[in-house]
Amino acid sequence: MTSARECKVTKQEGESYGFYLRIEKNKLGHLIRNVEEGSPADRAGLKDGDRILRVNGLFVDKEEHAQVVEMIKRSGNSVTVLILDEASYEKAEKEGVNFEELGQKQTTQQQKEQPPVTNGVTAPVPQPRLCYLVKERNSYDFSLKTTVGQKGVFIIGLSPQGVAAKAGVQQNDRLIEVNGKNVENDKHEEVVEKVKKSGNHVVFLLSDNETDQYYSNHQMMLKGDTASLKLLPHKPRLVELKKGDNGYGFCLRMEQNGNGHLIKDIDSGSPAAEAGLKDNDILVAVNGESVEALDHDTVVEKIKRCGEKTTLLVVDKQTDTMYKLAQVSPCLYYRERQDYFPAEAEEPTSHAEQEVNHKPKICRLMKGPSGFGFCLNATKNMPMQFIKEIRKGGPADTAGLEEEDILVEVNGVNVLNETYDKVVAKISDSGDRLTLLVCRKATYEYFKSQNIPITASLADQLYDTTDPPAYRENPPAEPERTSPEPRERASSSSSSSSLSIASPEEDDDTQL
Repeated sequence: MTSARECKVTKQEGESYGFYLRIEKNKLGHLIRNVEEGSPADRAGLKDGDRILRVNGLFVDKEEHAQVVEMIKRSGNSVTVLILDEASYEKAEKEGVNFEELGQKQTTQQQKEQPPVTNGVTAPVPQPRLCYLVKERNSYDFSLKTTVGQKGVFIIGLSPQGVAAKAGVQQNDRLIEVNGKNVENDKHEEVVEKVKKSGNHVVFLLSDNETDQYYSNHQMMLKGDTASLKLLPHKPRLVELKKGDNGYGFCLRMEQNGNGHLIKDIDSGSPAAEAGLKDNDILVAVNGESVEALDHDTVVEKIKRCGEKTTLLVVDKQTDTMYKLAQVSPCLYYRERQDYFPAEAEEPTSHAEQEVNHKPKICRLMKGPSGFGFCLNATKNMPMQFIKEIRKGGPADTAGLEEEDILVEVNGVNVLNETYDKVVAKISDSGDRLTLLVCRKATYEYFKSQNIPITASLADQLYDTTDPPAYRENPPAEPERTSPEPRERASSSSSSSSLSIASPEEDDDTQL
C-alpha cells in the first residue's frame, strides 16, 4: 500500500523554507529540489525528489505551479505538506493510484487555513468592511453585545430597513474600529461611549467570521487600509484633463488651515469644467501619486510637469469629511478601481497583442559604479512600488526595466503589499546583485482580474546582466541622486540583492 507522510515546515520571520518547488519536463507532479542542509525543510524531513500532494490539507497534485507556490507563500511561517517520495510516486503513477485518496483525512482546521479555491483559482481574499452610518430619528438601528470567551464587541439587533443595515452592517459582525480607532480590546461600555460621542455620523470597520478566521490564520492585522471601500456612499472622483489653449482652466489654492489643496475659479467651457471639476473640490492625487502631504508650490509644479494631460483624484467636502472620520486616505480608491496609474500610460493594443504581452519579466542586475540606475517610487498609504527614472545605459536599462514597471518580487520575495521602506531595505540589504520580477500595468490588471497570483513561473523571458555586465557606464561627475522633482515617497537609487530565480532554460522553479 502506498504511504504518504505529512511534514509540518516552520520557519522564522524573514527566513526561507529552504527548498525549491519545481515542475520538470518529462516528470509528473510538484517536485521538491535543492533542500538546503539545516533549513526548515531539511529539519522537517523533506527530501530531493519528493512530490507534494497536499498543502494544508488541500489536494494540489493537479494544480498549476504558480497556484501551489502561492498557497505555500500565503501560509505564512508554517505550512503542512503531504509528501510522497520519488520512487513511491512514480510507482503509484504507473499503478494508477488515486493520489487524492492519500491522506484524505485532514482536519477541518487545516483546510480552513487556505482561502477557498474555485476552478483551480484562489478566491478573492476576504476583507474587512468600512461602513458609514448617518443617524436617523436619533438612532443607528443596531445593538452591541459582548460574549464571555470571545474577543471584541459584536453587532446584533439590526433593523432590516434601518440605518446600519442599509450601510452594509451585518448581524454578528465584529467591530474592529470606530472612526479609525481600534476597539478590539475595549470594554463594552467604552465602545458604546465612543459610538455615542461620534454624534450623528460614525464609520465602523467590521469583520465577519470568515474574514476573522482568514486574518487570524495568517497572523494579519485587521485595519482600515486593508478594508473594502465598496459600501462607502461617497466616492472620490478621477478627472482626466487635456490642456487647452489657455491651460487647464482652474486655480489651485491651499486651505487656510494648510490641510488641503482646493480647486478654485474654474473657467466656463475650460477643460476643467468639461471634465467635471467642481469649485471647492479637494485635490488628493496627481497621476496616481498622493499630494496630501505636499506643500502648495510642489503640487503646482507637479501638475505643470505633467505636460499636455493629467489625471487628478479629487473629493468633495462631504467625501473628504467621511474619509477623515475613517482616518484612511482617499487614495485607497485606486485599489478599488484597479486603476493605480493615469489613463494615458499605455497605448491600446489589439486583443492578440494583449495576450502576448500578459507576461511579467525577470530582470537580473549587477550594481554599477553609481548603483543600479533607477529610482523606486510609491504612493503614500498605498501598496506597490514603481520603477522610475531609469538611467540610459545603466544596469536597469540594460536589464530591460521600463518606466512605470510594477515591482512584484525582490530576489524571489513578493513585495506587492510591502511598505515602501521595507522594499527599499530588501534591496539595500542584498549586495551587488539584484533579481526583480516586474510587470506592466496591463499585465497586473489582467492577472488580478483573473485572480491569478503573479509569480516568476509566469515570466516568458529573463533579462540577465550579471555575468559580467554587458553595459559600459562612465561614472558621473557627482554621485547619483534622486530626481529633484518633489514626490511622495520618492526614489531610492537602490542597493542590491542575491539571486534566487532560476535561469530561462530551466522549467518552473520557485525558491521557498
